[in-house]
Amino acid sequence: MKFEVNGHNIFLIVAVCFLSSIVFVQIMKKLALYLGIIDAPISKRKIQTKAVPLLGGVGIFMSFLLGYMLFAPKNNLMLSVLIASFLLLLVGLFDDLTKKEDIKTIPSKYRLLVHLACASIVVFYGGLELTSVNLFGYIINFEGFSPFLTIFIIVAIINAINLIDGLDGLCAGISSIYFLTIAIIGFIVQKYGGLDIILCLTMLGATLGYLVHNFPPASIYQGDAGSTFLGLMIAVVCLIGFKTTTITSLVVPIFMLAIPIMDTLFAIIRRKLKGQRFDQADKEHIHHQFLKKLSKKNSLFAIYGINIMFSITTILFVLKRTKLVVFCYVILLFIVLFLVLKTNIIFERKNEKK
Repeated sequence: MKFEVNGHNIFLIVAVCFLSSIVFVQIMKKLALYLGIIDAPISKRKIQTKAVPLLGGVGIFMSFLLGYMLFAPKNNLMLSVLIASFLLLLVGLFDDLTKKEDIKTIPSKYRLLVHLACASIVVFYGGLELTSVNLFGYIINFEGFSPFLTIFIIVAIINAINLIDGLDGLCAGISSIYFLTIAIIGFIVQKYGGLDIILCLTMLGATLGYLVHNFPPASIYQGDAGSTFLGLMIAVVCLIGFKTTTITSLVVPIFMLAIPIMDTLFAIIRRKLKGQRFDQADKEHIHHQFLKKLSKKNSLFAIYGINIMFSITTILFVLKRTKLVVFCYVILLFIVLFLVLKTNIIFERKNEKK
């Protein structure tokens, strides 16, 4: 098997980004403490019990930027991704500066406008569009609707990843599993030189390096700057995968992003049933449900385990192991039903202790 992408050894790409991420995040940790940019546990909704420095997302971005300069091709698409990433970091950082006061100086509608602007840059300047998808053998063409659908997908994934970032190591871990899975699929379908594979390897190293600092008990958080950047990169990798045929079916991203997709959908339904706004925070997300029964680390491992099962199912789907895919799908379906029926993730159970 060929272990090179764009003329670079895949292990070298991951190693460089991993080690640089460890260093950059450590530098950002010291800078955050020096500047007083911390996430203080003054809200009842917060899980942590002590103040934790932010700016971890900047460290992830710096590691990605180094990997981009060393290993990735330079074109309009990558330039658009860099511009969009920079805008997300700026808005995220401004938002993170208010964490110690537990207020949001930027209303949700304005953050959404920035997300739409960033997605539009990638679509209209970078030329990244989802023109068609394969769903169980049926080809669906979007034609003139494709730019707007692509923008919607990017914004949706950015917010879904941002929403899941509520437990030490969760967002970075899920992102790492995603990037690793796409890379594996790329090698299965022999897309050795695809930009999506290079970005996956770069981001895999960057997120794993950050995870060294963010694994429970976390010594630094990535903040909104980091989670929205990760969401953007996950969306970009997904869309490039469709464009380069690394991702040959809509089933692939749906399965790999099952945890953040479900968590977002459940949050929308739950808050709608309670008459709350969608952006009104609560403590009923997937990780909160596990935390009611398990420790932080065990909750994290449980969610990792479910996410890995979805990734294995995705790889089996690509390998066309139909019987195993169905078997895994049934198990995962029971897990989802258990979450819905036995927790407060959608419906508030009367016998649940407050």
